[in-house]
Amino acid sequence: MKKLHTLASSLLLAAALAAPAAVMAHAEHGQPQYGGIFAEAGEAQLELVNQAGKVALYVTQHGAPVPVQGGKARLTVLEGGAKRELQLAPAAENRLETAASLKPGAKVVAAVELPGRKPLQARFEVK
Repeated sequence: MKKLHTLASSLLLAAALAAPAAVMAHAEHGQPQYGGIFAEAGEAQLELVNQAGKVALYVTQHGAPVPVQGGKARLTVLEGGAKRELQLAPAAENRLETAASLKPGAKVVAAVELPGRKPLQARFEVK
């Protein structure tokens, strides 16, 4: 009985020590990492960044970059009653980008296609 108690205590201690590491591994999840607007997109997360004449879309999964090589994205933008579409192409490890800018209040629907993954979709409102 004493061995069983010792084993149970050891397992409980191991679980308690592992919990903070698991929490820290996902500390970035749900938080903007690139200065943009964050949104959940199925199995991944998207962050829309609108600055310096460029619109970028970063793809992450639980805070880790998701490679976008070979992928593409389309933004459907509604601004002041007008609708336009922007095509984004890979620009870095987990960034798709185009030369454009978005006005505050614009509503954006992002559709992302990456090789070997389910399509991702998210909605944003530009601040």
